[in-house]
Amino acid sequence: MQIYSRIVWVSLASWILCLAGGDLRGEQSNEWIKLFNGRNLMGWTPKFRGHELGENYLNTFRVEDGVLKVCYDQYETFDKRYGHLFYRETFSHYVLRVEYRVVGQQVTGGADWALRNNGLMIHGQAPTSMRRDQGFPVSLEMQLLGGDGSHQRTTGNLCTPGTHVVIDGKLDKRHCIDSSSPTFHGNQWVSAQVEVHGSRLIRHSINGQPVLEYGQPQLDETDPDARRLIAAGQNQLDRGTISVQAESHPFEFRKIELRQLPSD
Repeated sequence: MQIYSRIVWVSLASWILCLAGGDLRGEQSNEWIKLFNGRNLMGWTPKFRGHELGENYLNTFRVEDGVLKVCYDQYETFDKRYGHLFYRETFSHYVLRVEYRVVGQQVTGGADWALRNNGLMIHGQAPTSMRRDQGFPVSLEMQLLGGDGSHQRTTGNLCTPGTHVVIDGKLDKRHCIDSSSPTFHGNQWVSAQVEVHGSRLIRHSINGQPVLEYGQPQLDETDPDARRLIAAGQNQLDRGTISVQAESHPFEFRKIELRQLPSD
């Protein structure tokens, strides 16, 4: 009878979570879901400025030796072909962690600010809603930056294409906000993590140490791409897409995984 009662309870819990749109595996355990499988780009879709959704321009995103690479060996010049690789699902409450490193040299034509620069875009718009010539999705970006060998340059910063956030109870309209992380020169692997609680709280961590915290992400009414989303009924951002950038400097990712959190 006790065994039967446990089976009934588990079945009931699963049924309740299904009604609520939850996932028993993701909501009730500490299991990490591998968004990047280490073999191919299954589950991911590229979108480059000036190109149709799904076109992997000049084979920029590729998988080699179990590593997701952002490559520019087939480019003659960058020409503002900003790209993003979107995961197929949207998320609201979760922890996303990656292991990344900066490699190689920036492609000719890349902007100065894009040197040793990549990022994780969260709470992003759907790639199907992006304009063909749109460079960046409306989103929140956790910047992944490398040092130049001599100057201080934090990583895990926040940039806000088409968005604003609240920090210490005040609306902060800066486009990029520095974190408190150390600088990482060279090509060592770095662990970056972003903990997301819907629209209530978002926390960036580097190598296990919190470096930036904010909340209440919202659309910027002065941004033309954000205004299109506002007209469609959005304002506060409590869920969205996840994507990896291609901004002109080669990067590698050997881990991209996610653990879902219970809703607040």
